[in-house]
Order: sequence, then C-alpha cells, then structure tokens
Amino acid sequence: MAEYQKHLYMIIFPINALVASQLDPKAFAQHYTIGSARHFQGKVIFAELDLSFRDPYFRIDEYLEKTVPHEDGSPKRTKFIASYRVLEHVPFEFIQKLYLVTVSGKALELTPGPYEAKNVPGLIRIFQEIAPVRNLIASRLDQRSFGKYITEDVAKGAERFCFTQIDLNIEEFLAESRHREIIVSPIPESNPYRLLDCLTELEQYPEKFVKTISLSSVLHSISYRVLRHGFWFYDSEGNSLFFPIPGRHEMETTHYEWWKNAR
Repeated sequence: MAEYQKHLYMIIFPINALVASQLDPKAFAQHYTIGSARHFQGKVIFAELDLSFRDPYFRIDEYLEKTVPHEDGSPKRTKFIASYRVLEHVPFEFIQKLYLVTVSGKALELTPGPYEAKNVPGLIRIFQEIAPVRNLIASRLDQRSFGKYITEDVAKGAERFCFTQIDLNIEEFLAESRHREIIVSPIPESNPYRLLDCLTELEQYPEKFVKTISLSSVLHSISYRVLRHGFWFYDSEGNSLFFPIPGRHEMETTHYEWWKNAR
C-alpha cells in the first residue's frame, strides 16, 4: 500500500476547523472546493500547521492514527479533528503557510513576511474579520492598531484573530453617493446606505474609530483581487503574523494561472 505523508490543516474560511489529511496542500485545496459534493463549493482559505503541533484541547494523535489510506489504497482526504474554537488554540509559531483557494480549486501559497508599510494616521479603512468572527468593519485604526484593538477588547473581538483589508476608494464612493437617491455598494452583499452612513460618521467625527458595516462576511462574494496587503493574525499577548499577497506584476508573471481564476 502506498505511503502518504500526513498533514495538519487549519481552515480559516468559510469555517474554522482543524483537519488531518494525506493530501498535499494543492490536492487538499482541489478536494475541498471541487472534489467532493459533501464539502464547501466556493473560496477556501486554509493554513498548513507544523505536524508537531499539539494542544490539550485537540485529540490530534487519536485522529492522526485514523488518517490512513482507504482499502483501495487511495489517501485519506479529510479527517476532521475539531470544528469549534480552533484558532483560539493555535499559537502562531505553528502556522507555516497560508493558501488562498479559488472556486475552481487553484491554490496560491503565501509565506509569512514582515509588514513594513508606514500607515497614514486616521485614514479610513475597510477590514474584513475572518476568524473567529466575521464582521465587516470601517475603521480609522491602521492594521497594527486594529489588530491590537480586536484582541484586547474581547467584548468586540477575541484573544486570537485573523483579518484582511478590502481595497476601496472611500473618497470616491462618498463623493459619488452623497447626493444620489439610489446608490450602489462597491462591496457586494453589503448595504450601500449602511456603508455610506458608517463612512460618513467616521469622516465627520474623528473621535470615533470603529463602525460595524455588517455582521457577516463578504469574502465569498468579492474577488481576491480587491484584498489589500495580505492577511494579519494578532493575539492578546501582542504576537502577530502577516502573510503578504504578491503584487500585481508577480501575480501576472509568476502566479498567472491562479491570478486569472482569482474571482
């Protein structure tokens, strides 16, 4: 019988789960999106964890023992270990790589890197929280301050968090929308009038720094192409992990097959 390497994957979106598998990351991406009717059909974001990762919250060894080939010799594709409070129990040092999977099963591998941008103070940004909650947020906080805010104020966040930023020309949207009776949101499946109200309030009242646009995620309906910078992980102890998204030139040359499917 064939020998397959075992992997630990933490799904970030559309759910937060810990999964054992004998599939490599690209095969896992295809199986989870287009390879099984029992699984999710749409975008998937997941991380590969160091196989040595253990935490008393998870019965990892027990499920890894059950992650064995089928009788016909084919690899065990997914063995769910947990589907609740997963990110909360995964220290960042065990997160090795992040994969962005298109609806057609193409996976882009991201590796950790420094976030070195010099942020403009007070600039309004749109953040999409990914795990463990999925609010769409407008904020005057920069990425570092926002990560600190949502992990220190557990009434509005959690002790460990993952989020990204949506690229939106806010000045243009405000200028085009203020004097129209009917407006259209540039962010799919978000209420345009709620978006306008939140951005207007942040613009007019500098002492306000966070407004919730929506309590649900728009990641399933927006393109990966409108995400800005990358993905941030923060915890309440001040630890952080950043996965930068390559620039457009690199996408069109090195990752063209993924880029043309990145809808």
